[in-house]
Amino acid sequence: MPPQDMTTAASPSGGATPENPGHDHLLDALQHQVAVFARRAEQTRLGGVGQVRNSMDRAAYLLLNRLDREGPMGVKALAAGMGIDSSTVTRQVAPLVDTGLVKRTSHPEDGRAVVLQLSPRGQARLDEVRSSRRELMSQVTDEWSEDERDTFCALLTRFNAALAARQAAHQAPPAG
Repeated sequence: MPPQDMTTAASPSGGATPENPGHDHLLDALQHQVAVFARRAEQTRLGGVGQVRNSMDRAAYLLLNRLDREGPMGVKALAAGMGIDSSTVTRQVAPLVDTGLVKRTSHPEDGRAVVLQLSPRGQARLDEVRSSRRELMSQVTDEWSEDERDTFCALLTRFNAALAARQAAHQAPPAG
């Protein structure tokens, strides 16, 4: 078992005291573990194993993954689907185009519009990174049961969806 330090020591109960009910301690422990997760994820970029480790940044991975799953799309659609603004997508896509991972093509129905799509090189690279990250997840959760993995994935998905909904609600223009 790895040594405990201040980044991992918070227990789920949070050490409830009469001054601070267990609910608050549980939320304190949860926010602490999310902060630890964010640090560890950034330290490793959840990059995978072997030569592929740390070889693709988060933004590139998420952009390539969305293009792979949803197909070619314009910058605005890509930005909307990712919950970020178009200028950020444009900035993040530029190096992917420069390195040949993403292609810019004309929209089939409106030749003036630009569509972004995964290139064959981008597909191969994404497949390689996914495989490496899958292996990392396998190693990290090796002692977990399939039910534990499934539960963790479901809860993390739900947590991310709640964060996305909260962010969208805060970015929505006021009703008037």
